[in-house]
Amino acid sequence: MKKTIRDFDLENKKVIIRCDFNVPLKDGKIADDTRIKRSLETIQYALEKKAKVILLSHLGRVKTEEDKEKNNLEVVADRLRELLPCPITFVPETRGEEVEKAIASMKPSEVVLLQNTRYEDLDGKKESGCDEELSRYWASLGDIFINDAFGTLHRAHASNAGISKYLESGIGFLVEKEVTALSHLFDPERPFIIILGGAKVADKIGLIKNLISKCDKMLIGGGMAFTFLKAEGYEVGNSLVDQDSISFCQELLKENEEKIVLPVDVWCNTEYADQEGTLKEITELDFEDMGLDIGEKTVSLFQNYLKDAKMVLWNGPLGVYEFSHYKKGTEEILTYLTEHKNSIKTVLGGGDIVAAANQVGVADQLYHVSTGGGATLEFLEGKEMPGLIHIKEG
Repeated sequence: MKKTIRDFDLENKKVIIRCDFNVPLKDGKIADDTRIKRSLETIQYALEKKAKVILLSHLGRVKTEEDKEKNNLEVVADRLRELLPCPITFVPETRGEEVEKAIASMKPSEVVLLQNTRYEDLDGKKESGCDEELSRYWASLGDIFINDAFGTLHRAHASNAGISKYLESGIGFLVEKEVTALSHLFDPERPFIIILGGAKVADKIGLIKNLISKCDKMLIGGGMAFTFLKAEGYEVGNSLVDQDSISFCQELLKENEEKIVLPVDVWCNTEYADQEGTLKEITELDFEDMGLDIGEKTVSLFQNYLKDAKMVLWNGPLGVYEFSHYKKGTEEILTYLTEHKNSIKTVLGGGDIVAAANQVGVADQLYHVSTGGGATLEFLEGKEMPGLIHIKEG
């Protein structure tokens, strides 16, 4: 395991913590503060150890001046003031005299939050391009660097990989929990079941290749199921098909016939709309049909495989869960896993399935819910994480 925040003497030190405050905004207000709350454990630990805490985060993408206005981190500073019992200074700049003065005047157990790191992308993508000069500048502001932004570990940005090249560095509690929980999946308790949904097979090829040999069954739903069904020769009508991945699916099915479980029935419609559909067997789909959710027999089939599972990894919803008529399959499997949480360790692999679990209200009842999207997938693909490269082992 990499060095963690526990491995450092933080008292009176300027500790830069890279957080993930990339929260969804609606009408200029925070729609979901989950990411802020999950950062609190590391921040509070540093404050208790009398550190001077400097927070960095991105928010959205910044390509225009208008993007700067709508992705201003001041809204996060306001929320932090409600959640933390300490002085919090927001500096609306990413560098310069105002930043340096604010940090120079800090007392122990105080917080300074700098402006959205991606403001630096407006002038030559200095943040996302891991600009050397910017990395050195941000590193010069502190004594210790703690990376607690799991969602950006797969990106070599100035505010994570860049700073860690020039400062003593470690990981925070959020990153530690993510890495520990996800690492279990490389040597899982058996039976180990993988549930894959979402739209495109192409997005999951790396994960499938890395984990197919480690799982006992792979249950496939969502839009990606129709690419597999098409690869098996079924008529899938107007259902979503990832044409470029059909040959991959054919090869995977040929080599892992006993492991891969596909839907046997689906709820379908003739248009992509939130309206009542028709339940059909996979063999009954017409040319105009569009599969939008797994059917009742498929739910039972999946539950039958899950009942003996010790560990489950789930990435991607099993239907168009944002449509009220086509979220039932995802909800029923989530509920089933929640009911069996004492015998089944379920890991939700980031992205839309986490949003679905939050919508159902069961996210906090599962073994681990990843905060990453792309970072989770790349970690499970076995890829090197740029945000961890320069952090030494503990």
